[in-house]
Amino acid sequence: MSNLVPPHGGKGLIVRLLEGEAREKELNKATSLKRIEITAQEKGDLIMIGIGGFSPLDGFMTKADWKSVCENFTLADGTFWPVPVMLGVTADDAAVINPGDEIALYYAKDDTIYATLKVSEKFELTEDDKKWECEAVYQGQGEDSVDGKFWEVALEDHPGVQKVMERKQFCLAGQVNVLSEGNYPDKYQGIYLRPAETRKIFDEKGWSNVAALQLRNPMHRSHEYLCKIAMEICDGVIIHSLIGNLKPGDIPAEVRVKCIQTLVDNYFVAENVVQGGYPLDMRYAGPREALLHATFRQNYGVNRMIIGRDHAGVGDFYGLFEAQEIFDKIPYRDEEDCDSGRKLLCEPLKIDWTFYCYKCDGMASLRTCPHGKEDRVILSGTKLRKALSEGAEIPDHFGREEVLEILREYYENLEEKVEIKMQGFASGESMK
Repeated sequence: MSNLVPPHGGKGLIVRLLEGEAREKELNKATSLKRIEITAQEKGDLIMIGIGGFSPLDGFMTKADWKSVCENFTLADGTFWPVPVMLGVTADDAAVINPGDEIALYYAKDDTIYATLKVSEKFELTEDDKKWECEAVYQGQGEDSVDGKFWEVALEDHPGVQKVMERKQFCLAGQVNVLSEGNYPDKYQGIYLRPAETRKIFDEKGWSNVAALQLRNPMHRSHEYLCKIAMEICDGVIIHSLIGNLKPGDIPAEVRVKCIQTLVDNYFVAENVVQGGYPLDMRYAGPREALLHATFRQNYGVNRMIIGRDHAGVGDFYGLFEAQEIFDKIPYRDEEDCDSGRKLLCEPLKIDWTFYCYKCDGMASLRTCPHGKEDRVILSGTKLRKALSEGAEIPDHFGREEVLEILREYYENLEEKVEIKMQGFASGESMK
């Protein structure tokens, strides 16, 4: 019997991915259904629903779910959930689709039918509704979010807000049958792992206390240090990187995966770490996305989510440790008599701002290092990408040389470069 944390929602893993004969039968049916084009984000959400990563979700959200998630951090039935998972359609498509209809969901870039959906509800989300969603989910406490600045900069500088505002006018809710995982199983063989697979790996290792490190940037010394702190107090760590879409200027997943493996091979005790990838697009929702990361990691068998500085942030929309603080404000946090299926059981592993200190002669944090910022190498993925993109010198102790070689090679062969904007936090200006 497994000693891992149970999947979120109290219903086990809800897997909507069809395989074998059932998949072939549904695919044949899908060819005769009305086709609705989906976005890259919707494709990633579908795959996560399919493999059980978004348990207990079995499809796209109703309007009641959407409203409750934005307002209360819960689905309409009271189960904790932090971020809307929506399917948008045009007004023209909505006009000919009704509850009870079945439709096929396809992604135009690879001309693949990813799922069928049985429509349970059709509803409109107006521009005001979408703005309200952005303010509830994406507006934080950082410089770009306060004093009336949010809408001055969000439409131009916040990818998550842009995606919400670009969502089509109407939404469809309903249960899905997922028919494809795209090219993830082949392109990232051994890295792309379903929740049932990570649970099996952890069980075989005898782990019950598992931490996850979320990665969307190349792994630098601070990430390595966070992992090793977690390894000291947990049975093991999964370095779980996003292999879906990022914003322009971010480093592709295949390069990041190679960097991680180089670190695992040279600087970790291999039996205590697992490298994995998951197929979502980043939402850059900061604190809310930190909660989402913990929620679906619970489905993967993880009970401790490493949360450091500016987790899942973009620009200066969020406070330095807002993603840690939000875990203390969510529903059911202290209600012992609440149905455990409704609770988020994956706990945050909160770690202070980490860096290399010359005087300490090693990695440290604000909790452990008494020295000044002039003695510290400020480590951030944004700062690293900016330096590499501009061909600037990388400070000593910023990253392992084996990893920097991989990244330099990537940037040397990059034909089109995107300007990297520095966050205030990344520069270290706000450090004590």
